[in-house]
Amino acid sequence: MKKAASSNSPARADVVIGGAGFAGLALAIALRQGLGDSFRVTVADPALAMVPSKDPRATAIAAAARRLFQAIGVWDAVAEGAQPILDMVVTDSKLDDAVRTTFLSFGGEVEEGEPFAHMIENRFLIDALVAKAKEVGVDLRATAVSGFETAPYSVGVTLANGESMTARLLVGADGARSKIREQAGIVTHGWNYDQSAIVTTVAHERAHNGRAEEHFLPAGPFAILPLTGNRVSIVWTESNRDAERMIALPDDEFHAELEKRFGLHLGDLKVAGPRKAFPLGLFTAREFIAERLALVGDAAHVIHPIAGQGLNMGLRDVAALAEAIADAARLGLDIGAADVLERYQRWRRFDTMTMGVATDGLNKLFSNNSDVLRLARDVGLGVVERLPALKNVFIREAAGFTGDVPKLMRGETV
Repeated sequence: MKKAASSNSPARADVVIGGAGFAGLALAIALRQGLGDSFRVTVADPALAMVPSKDPRATAIAAAARRLFQAIGVWDAVAEGAQPILDMVVTDSKLDDAVRTTFLSFGGEVEEGEPFAHMIENRFLIDALVAKAKEVGVDLRATAVSGFETAPYSVGVTLANGESMTARLLVGADGARSKIREQAGIVTHGWNYDQSAIVTTVAHERAHNGRAEEHFLPAGPFAILPLTGNRVSIVWTESNRDAERMIALPDDEFHAELEKRFGLHLGDLKVAGPRKAFPLGLFTAREFIAERLALVGDAAHVIHPIAGQGLNMGLRDVAALAEAIADAARLGLDIGAADVLERYQRWRRFDTMTMGVATDGLNKLFSNNSDVLRLARDVGLGVVERLPALKNVFIREAAGFTGDVPKLMRGETV
C-alpha cells in the first residue's frame, strides 16, 4: 500500500473511491489506463488489508462484464479458474414433485466461442483486481472514507485513519449499506423481501458439463451454478425464518434438505464450503449523484438475485461512469461537474429501474404456491422455449448486450 505524503496539507487525487470490491477496483483501473499516469486515483477500503482475499462466494460474470475485465487487463489472470456456463435449464415444480420438467433451456453462447456467462470464485477476481490496480499505479489505502465536505471545485475527504485528501470527485462503491450514500443524505426506496439466499459450495460425483440449473420452487429459486472441477455454487432462496433454521441444522440434516432440492442427477453430494444466508431486498437510491459524488454498484441499487444480474449491473455503472469521466477529462472539463455526473445518472437510472421491476415481478410470480400462477408461468415459459428469436433476446439481455452499452462492456477501453 502507498503511504500518505508527509505534509500538513491534504493529499490530492482526481478521484477518490470508497470501496474496494469489484466495482471500485475496476473503476480505478479503467480510469488509470484510460487517462494515464497524471490522473490520480485513490481507493480506500479496510478490506485492502486482507490480501489474499478469503471471500468464499462465487459470482456469475455475464459476457459483457467479462469483456470489461478483458479490456482492463484482468481476465487473463483469472480465466483458468473461470467456468464457462455452456447451457442453462429452468424448471418449475413443487418441492416434493417426483419429476421436475424442464420448461426452458438456453444455449450458452452469445457469439461463436463466447459463453453468455462464466462462474468465478470471488477471491480469485478480487486478488487479480488488486494486483492490476497496484501495477497501474492506483493509490490503495487500507482504511475507510469516514467523511467528506464539498466545495465549489473540490471535495475534501476524511479517512478513518485520520488522513485527509482533496479530490475533484468522490465515488461511493461501499456496498448496500453505503456510509458515503448515508452521509450524502441520499435516501433509498424499496423494501425487504421475507427471503434470504443461502449460499454455499457443493462438490458432486458426476461432471456438470458447464450446465447451470434454476429450479423455481414455492419458497423461491434454487440455482445450481457450475464451478471448475466437480463443484457448483448454490444460491438457495428460502423465507428468512426457514433460511435461519437451515443454516443452524446439523450437517446431516442440512445435507438431507440440500439433496431434496438439488436431486441426485450429479451423484453423491458433499458441502464443500461455509454456508451463509444473506437477506434479500429491492432498493434503489433516489439519486445516483450528489454534489461531486457518484454512487456505483450496490451503493446505488440492490436487486433480487433471481436473474443473477446484481454484480453485472454494478459493472455497467462502472463502465458508464468511467466513460463519462474520461470524455470530460479529455475535453479539459471538470470531471466532478454536475453535467458530467448527470450524464452518468441519465445513462444508468432507467436501466436500473427496469431491471429492478423485472426481478421483483419474477420473484412474485415464481415464489408462491398458487396453482393458477404456476400454470400461467409454465405456459409462458413454454412459449419462450418454442420461439428461438425470443430466446435470443433473453440471452443477450442476460449477457448484458442490450440498450446503450458502454465501451468497456463492449471490450473497448475508455
